[in-house]
Amino acid sequence: MGSGPLSEDDLIATIFAPLAGPGSLGLEDDVALLSLPDGHELVATTDGVVAGVHFFADDPPEAIARKSLRVNLSDLAAKGAEPLGFLLTLALQEGWTRPWLEAFAGGLGGDAAAYRCPLVGGDTVRTPGPLSVSITGLGHVPRGTMVKRTAARAGDVLAVTGTIGDAALGLGLRLGVAAAEAPAWAAALSAGEQAHILDRYLHPQPRLALASAMRARARCAMDVSDGLVGDLRKMLRASGVSAHVDLDRVPLSPAARRALAADASLAMTIFAGGDDYELLVTVAPGEVEPLGRAARAAGIGLSVIGEVVAGTAPPAFLSAGREVDFARGSYSHF
Repeated sequence: MGSGPLSEDDLIATIFAPLAGPGSLGLEDDVALLSLPDGHELVATTDGVVAGVHFFADDPPEAIARKSLRVNLSDLAAKGAEPLGFLLTLALQEGWTRPWLEAFAGGLGGDAAAYRCPLVGGDTVRTPGPLSVSITGLGHVPRGTMVKRTAARAGDVLAVTGTIGDAALGLGLRLGVAAAEAPAWAAALSAGEQAHILDRYLHPQPRLALASAMRARARCAMDVSDGLVGDLRKMLRASGVSAHVDLDRVPLSPAARRALAADASLAMTIFAGGDDYELLVTVAPGEVEPLGRAARAAGIGLSVIGEVVAGTAPPAFLSAGREVDFARGSYSHF
């Protein structure tokens, strides 16, 4: 395993085996063996997070673990999938410690239990580079019911869950704090509002409580990971349609509204900054209210922000009746 107080076998047996669920074979084999409910299909997704790119190296290990799992669970939620389990590849730097790893496993295990998504396998390796965590999330849906990214139709209503922009603002605040120079707009936020946006950056909220309603009501969906503007463009391009979006209807938290009022240039950060992990959905007009009822029952906001239209032009973003141009639509790794 590399440097540290445990061998790789001991690390697996003492740290990760307690997190393992059915199909993991006790983490004593090189594979997992999973059964699907009759008439169901497997849905798989994978996301990696890297220190210095997706999280700060000094973030709490529990938070790093939760974010690593939750970004995958968000993808499953967008497809209407129920979690089945996950595979973990953990690349540890020299100098890792057992307390750090136990805290990481504690956060991971807590979320695995809460979201009913147990560890079923993976790998631990040493890296000379930054800490990185790669998780493959596995879920299942009744055959033929997965909500695809390619199914939006002209006439659909466009909606989004939760609020947009909080996590990107949280990142901006965290960067400022790390540089000992908080952004000027942060002074307009209360201590509670600052804590809110920081938490939204650290702890995505996968909308799995909507999985069954998504299968029943949504026509097309994806999660918003790289920014509302850019991810909407991706979804519409995949579906071969366009959209009109009313930015004034995009749901913002009180913290985001206060920050935007203090600094109008934050519109780019809020609408295109990423890390929201909310669901971007198109639904037939008659399905909007049933999906909204399901969202409210789950304690999740659902806001109509526009409509899907015919054509392949980029979506039009409007505010106060005027079109807004977003030169950079989303976060990009390259």
